[in-house]
Amino acid sequence: MKAISLLVCIFFYALVFSQRVNVIPQPVSIRQPKITANFNIGSSTQIVLEGSNLNNVANFLNDYLQQFYHFKLKVVKNGSENNAIRLIYERMDNRVTGAYRMTVDNRGIYIAGDNETGVFYGVQTLIQLLPVQIPGSKLDSYRVPIPFVSIKDYPRFAYRGMHLDCGRHFFPVSFIKKYIDYIALHKMNYFHWHLTEDQGWRIEIKKYPQLTQVGAWRNGTIIGRYPGLGNDGIRYGGFYTQDEIKDVVAYAAKRYITVIPEIEMPGHSSAAIAAYPFLSCFPNESTKHPPQCAWNGDTTGKQVQQTWGVFEDVFCAGKDSTFQFLENVLDEVMTLFSSKYIHVGGDECPKSHWKRCPFCQRRIKDEHLKDEHELQSYFIQRIEKYLNSKGRTLIGWDEILEGGLAPKAVVMSWRGEEGGIAAARQKHNVIMTPGDWVYLNYSQTQNEDSVTIGGYLPLEKVYRYEPVPGSLTADQKRYVLGAQGNLWTEYIANERIAEYMLFPRMSALSEVLWSQKKDSADFGKRLMTQFKRYDLWGASYSKAYFDLKATVLPAENYNGILWKLDGKNLQGKIFYGQGDSSGAMTGYSQPIIVSENSRLTAKYVGSDFWTSFTQKFFINKATGKKITLTTQPSRLYQGDGAFTLVNGVQNEKGLAKPKEFLGFNGTDCEAMIDLGNVQQISDVTAHVFEETSSWIWRPKYFQVLISPDDNVYTEMGMTDVIQFNETKSNGSMTVQQKSVAARYIKIKLGNYGVIPEGSPGGGQKSWLFVDEIEVN
Repeated sequence: MKAISLLVCIFFYALVFSQRVNVIPQPVSIRQPKITANFNIGSSTQIVLEGSNLNNVANFLNDYLQQFYHFKLKVVKNGSENNAIRLIYERMDNRVTGAYRMTVDNRGIYIAGDNETGVFYGVQTLIQLLPVQIPGSKLDSYRVPIPFVSIKDYPRFAYRGMHLDCGRHFFPVSFIKKYIDYIALHKMNYFHWHLTEDQGWRIEIKKYPQLTQVGAWRNGTIIGRYPGLGNDGIRYGGFYTQDEIKDVVAYAAKRYITVIPEIEMPGHSSAAIAAYPFLSCFPNESTKHPPQCAWNGDTTGKQVQQTWGVFEDVFCAGKDSTFQFLENVLDEVMTLFSSKYIHVGGDECPKSHWKRCPFCQRRIKDEHLKDEHELQSYFIQRIEKYLNSKGRTLIGWDEILEGGLAPKAVVMSWRGEEGGIAAARQKHNVIMTPGDWVYLNYSQTQNEDSVTIGGYLPLEKVYRYEPVPGSLTADQKRYVLGAQGNLWTEYIANERIAEYMLFPRMSALSEVLWSQKKDSADFGKRLMTQFKRYDLWGASYSKAYFDLKATVLPAENYNGILWKLDGKNLQGKIFYGQGDSSGAMTGYSQPIIVSENSRLTAKYVGSDFWTSFTQKFFINKATGKKITLTTQPSRLYQGDGAFTLVNGVQNEKGLAKPKEFLGFNGTDCEAMIDLGNVQQISDVTAHVFEETSSWIWRPKYFQVLISPDDNVYTEMGMTDVIQFNETKSNGSMTVQQKSVAARYIKIKLGNYGVIPEGSPGGGQKSWLFVDEIEVN
């Protein structure tokens, strides 16, 4: 029986490798022979080092083999060229470091790199040629087949980064190392470690012990989506000791990854101020928190924030003691991190305290600054000069452009690409990280059940991202160093959720940053093997790639709505039914007519797994009717067009799903609904959304005009009253009459206008989010 099992195992591996090679990110050049052939790694195979300082690369390969395949290979110097994995250096003329070439033939595996990093990346490709199934026997009783192949490869961008926010939620060193391994396995080379926030200070600074004794802990955390359904009342926190930091930096270096620390300033500094109140403009004022958010514990004095958002209490730019503190902190940071880059944040800094602070106002006067925006520029430039004096380069989010860019700073463009474009035109290096394309904390499925920060970023969109804006000249484009994926953790409280949000989008981003050309169809084929590799790693990941897609369409003659089901990558069968997926289900063949309030479930059953989701419909007199918009929504939030407002689907979960809303940036929402005939109506309701932390504000008013013939309109009513449901984000505004006759209904929702100073986005245009218009 043992011999039969071994034959089955060998046959199975041969079958696996009779198929294509699936490598992510896609190499520059990959060639396979027409006839399938393999080199078999066996117990006598050696790793031969034919260059200096390659032991680290060999150790990484052996550690991977041991962890996932339960064997190691002998490492020797200048051994036999046969039955070997040879690691060697070759000169390769490429602009970006990391080029390698690989050959697998009947003699063995040859990996040559332009330096250690190049050889390391070659080993990452070899790892992806290994079987994705774990063998059940020892290496001496089977052989691991590697397909014959010839590969030449090099990276497109010099900067290929991933970010992790450990301020909102703390992750142990064990996961930080796993995160770094994920970066390495995707041939990425920078880890941006977000270490300080309003909700927690995570790095030990020996000169200021209160930063971790006080600043690393909060007395509770809001429950659910902002503003929350309460507070859990649990003391939460943690920090990394300096020895742990050194260990992580060394661990990353062995994977040819640079760790960039981020120490936030001048905003997002509540935790530091809680530890050392003198850093505030007003040390004796108690910490403020949003009144709609539940708080646990003491409300007097300076406190670490327990909710998410942007807060007024920031580092005082008028006191020299603030800069002395930050220089002392940075001195210790720079002894721990070898990176030439030090990230200082610079984003989302309200100016309200600075406007009333006598120290800040004196600074503005003494330095001949125009306003508080130039004061922020002064702040950043002063810190930059200090970092430059220590041989380091400052990185900041694109707000550091406001008031004048620091002379040598690198800009991370997160509010779209505009900041990056402006910086490149000023001949500053840029790292692109726009939220709409690479914020991996955004929802990756429109069927999302768990709480996320919002937004919708499917895998396909990440893969389509082009980091170099077409509006730049050839000379300006060279200032784009690369791009970075960001994982902010307001709603990511543990490792499994973090992995789920990362994969497979991180794999798509790695190809964007490494490969010279992209092919979405081919990527999709290779992704099937990558899913199995996630399973091998034991990593959590999203299966949104196989999502069912539900589309609501107007029925013929605008008489109701149709529910259409399909999918992107489905090979199984679709079913649907009333209620949840445990009830009776019917095979789906054509769009379903929905004519009454319903709760419908769609289910996809494939060969490897099944998935389902439930959709609620709220039917009223406006549902499915003809609707036109006078003002158009932003291209970022245009849902299914005007029909979004009458499709019978209402947002219920306190989560602004882009498909369910129309978003208007600084403009009003005006629309007209044709009910099809004159009928009696008594109320018109607009469903809206408010989340000021995301710059989304409630309407100033809701006005309704009616007409029987689209000629003369009369006002049915106007209101500025909004009622919120239990989510505290979903709201409704209703205009009521006893009963009036109408066919045409004009509605207008007034945009809030400019966001007040002291709030997130203060001074910017507010967003108006409109969900559904309901007529009864």
